[in-house]
Amino acid sequence: MSNEDFSQFSMLDLFKAELDTQSEALTSGLLALERDPIAADHLEACMRAAHSLKGAARIIDLAPAVRVAHAMEECLVSAQHGRLKLHHGHIDALLKGLDLLVAIASAPELDEAKAERDVDAFLKTLDEVLASEPAPPASEPPSTLRSPVVPVAEPEFDLPSVLPLVEAGDPVGPLAGNHGNDRMVRVTAESLNRLLGLAGESLMQARRIRPFSDGLLRLRRLQSDVAKSFDAVRTLLPAGGVDERTLEALTEVEERLRRSQDYLVERLAEIDALDRRATDLANRLYDETLESRMRPFEDGVRHFSRMVRDLGRALGKRVRVEIIGGSTSIDRDILDQLDAPLGHLLRNAVDHGLETPEERRRAGKAEEGVIRLEARHNAGLLQIIVADDGHGVDLDQLRTAVLDRRLITPEAATQLSEAELLEFLFLPGFSMKGTVSDISGRGVGLDAVQAMAKQVRGVASVSSTFGAGTRFQLELPLTLSVIRTLIVEVDGEPYAFPLAGIIRTLRLGHAEVEVLEGRPHFRFEGRQIGLVTAHELLERSEPHSGEGEISVVVVGEHDDAYGVIVDRFLGERELVVRPLDPRLGKVKDISAAALMEDGSPLLIIDVDDLVRSVEKLASLGRVRSIQGEAHDAGKARRKRVLVVDDSLTVRELERKLLSQHGYQVDVAVDGMDGWNAVRSDPFDLVVTDIDMPRMDGIELVTLIKKDVQLRAIPVMIVSYKDREEDRRRGLDAGADYYLTKGSFHDETLIHAVGDLIGEATE
Repeated sequence: MSNEDFSQFSMLDLFKAELDTQSEALTSGLLALERDPIAADHLEACMRAAHSLKGAARIIDLAPAVRVAHAMEECLVSAQHGRLKLHHGHIDALLKGLDLLVAIASAPELDEAKAERDVDAFLKTLDEVLASEPAPPASEPPSTLRSPVVPVAEPEFDLPSVLPLVEAGDPVGPLAGNHGNDRMVRVTAESLNRLLGLAGESLMQARRIRPFSDGLLRLRRLQSDVAKSFDAVRTLLPAGGVDERTLEALTEVEERLRRSQDYLVERLAEIDALDRRATDLANRLYDETLESRMRPFEDGVRHFSRMVRDLGRALGKRVRVEIIGGSTSIDRDILDQLDAPLGHLLRNAVDHGLETPEERRRAGKAEEGVIRLEARHNAGLLQIIVADDGHGVDLDQLRTAVLDRRLITPEAATQLSEAELLEFLFLPGFSMKGTVSDISGRGVGLDAVQAMAKQVRGVASVSSTFGAGTRFQLELPLTLSVIRTLIVEVDGEPYAFPLAGIIRTLRLGHAEVEVLEGRPHFRFEGRQIGLVTAHELLERSEPHSGEGEISVVVVGEHDDAYGVIVDRFLGERELVVRPLDPRLGKVKDISAAALMEDGSPLLIIDVDDLVRSVEKLASLGRVRSIQGEAHDAGKARRKRVLVVDDSLTVRELERKLLSQHGYQVDVAVDGMDGWNAVRSDPFDLVVTDIDMPRMDGIELVTLIKKDVQLRAIPVMIVSYKDREEDRRRGLDAGADYYLTKGSFHDETLIHAVGDLIGEATE
């Protein structure tokens, strides 16, 4: 019997907690009954859940909820006794009843008459379904059902998800049998973050005992040296030449020295024990606090089972979700950020990947498609896999779609490998579906998946076997609170590079550095890599040149890698991430802060931002220590173009196209970055997107055209939006050219640039 005290919670709070738990049991049970309508265990579980909800609603006098739960219970009891065989229509109606219970519990203060009308509408629909003819044979596909979706009257008020009383960490469950006597507490995410920070600091402080203990050991050695010196002095005293008082004084000093040595030995033993206990306690506190941020994978993805089921019903497809590794612990922040990307991947799998029952029968597959949603820990990373057993990606069709959108030349398209071709699926706005619906077709889903992975220092990849299915894999850090880093020293200060952002670390001899076009490079994996000093990027003092080896951190990706010279490597550390004060805004090239073991602070490098800074300096030709074109007086001036786009893929595509035609190209990651760049340096042309964070393209164009010194710079808008009103908005703001990304290719873009500013050199 539980002796927990729930007096701090209202009865409605307790009902919401029970509804939250029982709704999970009902949803999973009903989805299982849809596949096996006579499964006794699922019928029993669903009936008990409905019965419990009816009793709980009656206790708090929530009459509309009592009526709904009672009707659901009666339906399930009839199925238990064999008077009713559940089919899709019954399951639809029961799920709608569950939605209505959530709505009633979430907004009990609404008009009682309105709630009664919604309940009456639900009961009427349920009666109609119960009175309807039996379900069609199992072999009949869902698309042939008379009523693929039960027309249950939707309540006019919103259906917000039930807010669990525990706002972070494990789900609420004091009323559920599998949670034992766990108490419900209100803990905000901010409180957990602060608690983790304090636990990390306590761990750092506990580790400071060891250096203090080492200092005492050094003191002990010094005392031993003093004792030896004292003994040496005694041996030098002449025999019989010292009076008795002097001998007594020497003996007393020697005794005190011995006692101080013994006392120091005892204190060293105590401090060693204290060090072990404090470090162990701090580690346990930190691990426990970190664990409180972790949630089972299934908690964050369980609701997708119904979403996929309902979506499949709407599209006339039979589909179910298999959750594998549901108990895998995932950082709460990562699990929250996974919600939207996984929703995109699952909708994509149902709409694009899985075939209709007829198509699956013809292909020799089971009529019911399966989407596997898996989580597992592997090599210190979290792997999330979304795989379907559908028809897979037709690479020839994909290559045709890429060519139709003029994203690559026909010659280059034939040379793309399978992996390179599949990467186009992540391009913003790219879709292989010819029509746009409320489910998919706009090409915004997979781009969001890749953006989320990069945001948390992870990687998204895709593979496909035509006729067998498609597999998306996300490799993410286990937690956002702790990262493995390389600590380096720059101008006497420590900085941390996240290991996930480093390609390689190495030491170069001066003989390995070559000067190409006036700038130092070194050979790395068969290609030349430009070098730049961290002093230059972080705006520190000039580096000290020495005769020893050069410490280099290689960052970037693929062909856009750079070597960053640091003063020296200090080793790898696992750091607790501490966010910067939001009042500072975005600090250039810095993502967060942390504490060293001795309690001193250090800054964590934002590797992506650092690479953009290198690219910007390279394109401006300001730095002699990185790759770039030398600006000799005898050479013709190359015209400079500023490309402003928040999509890395589009930004790099445009940069490479323009660079290949001789233009000097600088890049900016959003409108604000572009506005700062155009005010700082001269440009012959600005090419900008419209939809960007912080400042959109229309605002950027407006600011440029209002500035007396900048208004003469031509501005080209390159956007996915092909609507006339968007084109008019851009031109009204002062843009000189409007081009759609959906139709441009290298010739179109280059011809447009040539029309505005002429050839690349003058």
